[in-house]
Amino acid sequence: MSRRWLFADQLGPHFLDDRRQPVLLIESKAVFRRRVYHRQKAHLILSALRHRAAELGAQATYLRTETYAEGLRKVREPVEVCHPTSRRALEFVRRRDGVTVLPPRGFVTSLDDFAEWAGGRRGALRMEAFYRFAREHHRVLVDGDEPVGGRWSLDVENREPPPKDGRLAVPAAPVPKEDDIDAEVRADLDRWEREGIRFVGRDGPRRFPATTKEAQARLRHFLRHRLPAFGPYEDAMLSTDPWLAHSMLSSSFNLGLLDPLDAIRGAEKAYRSQGAPLASVEGFVRQVLGWRDFVWHLYWHFDAGWRRSNALAARRPVPGWFQELDADAVQAHCLSDVLAGVRDHGWVHHIPRLMVLGNYALQRGWRPAELVEWFHTRFVDGYEWVMTANVVGMSQYADLGRMTTKPYVSGGAYVNRMSDYCGGCRYDPRKRLGADACPYTTGYWAFLDRNRDRIPANARMARTMKQLDRLADVDRVVAQERRRGNDAP
Repeated sequence: MSRRWLFADQLGPHFLDDRRQPVLLIESKAVFRRRVYHRQKAHLILSALRHRAAELGAQATYLRTETYAEGLRKVREPVEVCHPTSRRALEFVRRRDGVTVLPPRGFVTSLDDFAEWAGGRRGALRMEAFYRFAREHHRVLVDGDEPVGGRWSLDVENREPPPKDGRLAVPAAPVPKEDDIDAEVRADLDRWEREGIRFVGRDGPRRFPATTKEAQARLRHFLRHRLPAFGPYEDAMLSTDPWLAHSMLSSSFNLGLLDPLDAIRGAEKAYRSQGAPLASVEGFVRQVLGWRDFVWHLYWHFDAGWRRSNALAARRPVPGWFQELDADAVQAHCLSDVLAGVRDHGWVHHIPRLMVLGNYALQRGWRPAELVEWFHTRFVDGYEWVMTANVVGMSQYADLGRMTTKPYVSGGAYVNRMSDYCGGCRYDPRKRLGADACPYTTGYWAFLDRNRDRIPANARMARTMKQLDRLADVDRVVAQERRRGNDAP
């Protein structure tokens, strides 16, 4: 029997075929030398890998080496591995003698099924069309040939602003209990830092599951206690509550601790048997079956050069204060609070990522490839396959709409509507000129002016561009933003 090599994002039981199958786990120190990771991300990866080794016991060979190649040289029997999640890793395993590459696992729709779906379509690929295909193909939330409830998407029902009292009445998600493995990981990371391996962000108690058992407990709790409130408030932001009703399971899916189809079936059961609101259930299913699978497939479907797309000619480097997660250097309340969330937790939910962090970067013209690296390394759930699509294709619109219909750019009005950030901020979201002008509002108009000839005419921006043409002070707005430059707002 071949030895199954499990990468650190392939740690759930669904990556094995037999409970007695011999396993190989390699902890490569070079992975952490090559990139500057968030300290809590590094901790989570190592903790998950070592916990899996402890679970498997004598069934697993666990190697701590400088590189994967060094580890493989210590293995004498044939090795097989499930299709890795990055192009670099796939090229590496394909070059190794004695290593067999199996089809991917950890996603719902197969590469072949996606290729057949995409090959039969004309024009750009869109998530909504794929999502409908996936729902029909896997028989999720359908009755006969129709979607449950009569509509494929209930997204319009899931856009409530945050509660006015500043809190969402849902029980907190279960927090993992650290153990001796976590203590060992923390001591090793301290030693690595003394040896010159650099991390960013603050260390802290492990907040995210490192084992399938922990991930399943969080999933059960979410489906029972938090899912009903998830849908309405999934786009809301609260300075007093970064978690809201989100599942906080993205890192568990991306480490391979949970099988996404099991979570999808669990959500469907919560609707059909336990009365969970359909809009919340559909919203969760859309994120896992729709968006997560979609961005995974686009990573492989598009060519390798997609990651380097920069059609808006964004030339500014990502500034040091952003790279180092220096939230204290920022006066804009929303950006300071969200950047502090990344610094302190290695996580914020999808709307702060898109409409606070990504929106600000898009307005300033920061290099998309640097932002892919930043989101990859600063978030506990960040991987290249995730962030290439989320950054290049969505938040930075660097490919001019290969997967989205418009740039995700907005002024301060959106942040004001969907959060509690603007009330106590020194900046006014209604103003675009002056010392108290909101950098998001000013940056919005400066971005549109800079890119008026680059954004395609079909990008759902015609009305906005007409507004831009009517602004009498656009030259002063642009000059103001030029003076701000890359400084922290």
